[in-house]
Parts: sequence; structure tokens; C-alpha cells
Amino acid sequence: MAASISPAHLRELFSAARRSGKRAKDAAESLGVSEGQAIAAHTAVHEHGLQATPLHGPWVEVLQALQLCGPVMALTRNESTVHEKTGVYENISASGHMGLALGEDIDLRLFFGRWHAGFAVYEPASQPKNPPSQSLQFFDAHGVAVHKVFVRAETDRAAFNDIVSQFSEGDKTCVFTPAPPKPIPKPDAELDAAGLAQGWSEMTDTHQFFGLISRFGVERQQAFRLVEGRFTERAEPGIVRVLLDEAAFDGTSIMVFVSSSGCIQIHSGPVRRIEPMVTATARWLNVLDAGFSLHLREDMIENAWIVKKPTADGVVTSVEIFDARGELMAMFFGSRKPGVPEQQAWRDIAARLPRLPNLQS
Repeated sequence: MAASISPAHLRELFSAARRSGKRAKDAAESLGVSEGQAIAAHTAVHEHGLQATPLHGPWVEVLQALQLCGPVMALTRNESTVHEKTGVYENISASGHMGLALGEDIDLRLFFGRWHAGFAVYEPASQPKNPPSQSLQFFDAHGVAVHKVFVRAETDRAAFNDIVSQFSEGDKTCVFTPAPPKPIPKPDAELDAAGLAQGWSEMTDTHQFFGLISRFGVERQQAFRLVEGRFTERAEPGIVRVLLDEAAFDGTSIMVFVSSSGCIQIHSGPVRRIEPMVTATARWLNVLDAGFSLHLREDMIENAWIVKKPTADGVVTSVEIFDARGELMAMFFGSRKPGVPEQQAWRDIAARLPRLPNLQS
């Protein structure tokens, strides 16, 4: 159906799927199209339903302009996990295709080279008494959302509408292409495991990790396997619930990282309200705090790892979880600033987390 469906028919089917209660991403995928394709089908449409206005960049300037809007909700998600943070977009910068947002609440690492299209999206509320949903939504070349920004009650809607007018691209047509197959990792036997372990031991900053695995041509979990028992340990899939419950109980400040293909969104602070939820099709683990929400498909956790990385400030410990496709769902750290050692409270939590046997021994 996706190959031949007309924009008008797609709008009709998408609207019906949304009315049935499906989120935009799920509604689009139920029709065999990407979310970006479904949103783009609403360009230059002036009906009473969803309306999409294509935007132009530079994307860093769009995000910088958001500061005038006051509090908004930033959303970054992947297939299994949704990270929502309310605050003001501040201290936005970019160098080439790399960008940063370093506000008190909105903390982002931005990979603008993967931001293919942006839209201002207007969608009436299902209840007429409620205000419409207004958002900025950005997608990669395959129509997968990389980042979204939603108006909230405290947002200056006039300032938000000014941004839409300033960066509007008129009736621009956005084309998305299918994602290529995921690269197949090299066999472990072809890799320099000893060199990887040596390089790992010589790290002085956690940000060096990506360069390390790139240099040795290893996939992330493959690297964990190759140094298992020395720098990494396997953990039980239920580790996230234990971690969040423990942090909430003793008030430990943590960092929660969730990434899309074009953005990493970070929460730093305590977590308080941990709410599991089971539906007919999913098992969710939720954090429902003022200003921060996390929605994680606990039933999709295939592998969990406790990872230690050397730094100039001492060892930094993370908990990293992956789905069955090997995609990184989320990462958890103890809150810390550069130049400051890791919190002992976080190390104590990590030490108590349930492990699995070392398969390499």
C-alpha cells in the first residue's frame, strides 16, 4: 500500500489511525510508511485536521530562536524509549554538523548532518475544549524522527508562531528514502581484542569511547564482549527497574541518555515517580516527574551491561541496555561534572545491580 498510496488517501488513513488512539509514529507504521512521510503528506493542506509547514534551516538557528518561547517540551526517542524534558532552549551552538544545547534543563548533543527535514505541525485536540498541539518535528533521510519540540501551557505561543513564519519553506516537497541494511559486525576472530583492551585502559575521558571502537572497527556490544570481565559485566534485563527504584529511594542524582540517529537527549537529576505499566501489547517502565518523563519498553530489553570506563577523574560506571536488534535503548550514569569523581552513591547502586554469568570465562 505504501508504494501507491496517494497523499490524500494517506491523510485519511492516518487521521483514522490517530483517532483510534495510535501515536503518530505507530499510526504511520501501521500504514506501511515512515512518520516523516505521513507528516509530509499534510503539507499545503488547509483542512481542519493535522497541518504541516515545511521548515528550512540552519537548524541550529531554529533551536536558538526557541529561547524566546520560554518553557517547551523536548522529545527524543528511538524504537523502544521516549525521553521528554521540559525547559528552555539555552546555550545552543554548532560547529559544522555537530551541535550542543547546554541549558539548565534542555541538554542535547546534536548531529545536524542527519537532520534531513523539519516541519511545524499543528494538530487539533481530540477534545474541542483543549488547545491544539503545536510542535516542531525533525526527521532523518529515512523519515525517522530525530527530535521534536512541543508547545506547553507555559510556552509563548506568539513567539512560537513567529519562529514558524520566520523559517517556513512554503510548499516544499520532502522526499524520504528507505533505510539501508544495518552493517554486519566483523567476526570477533578478525578483531584486535588485545589492542582494544589496551586502548580502553588508556582512556582519560568517556567521550573517547566512540573513537576507540571506530579505530578498532568493533560494534558497541561486540566491544563489551571482548573486554568482558575486565571492564564490562552482563546484567539481568530487569536491571533498569532496580536501578530506578534504588535511585528514587535514596535520592541519588542520575543521568539518563536516550538517542535517536540525530540527537542525544540527557536528563541530569533525581528521579522520583517510577510507574510500571502493562498493556495488551507492551510492558512499559515510566518515570513521571515534573519536567522529566521516560517511557521505556521494558519487554524489549534483550541485553544489559554494566560498563566501566577509565577517565582522568577515576572510573565512570554506566548501565547500557539494548534491544533484540542490537540497538542502544538507553544509558544511565551517576550525575557528575567534569573534574569531579563519580558519586559513591551511584557506585553503590551499580554494585548492587543483578549480574549474569560471564560467558567469556
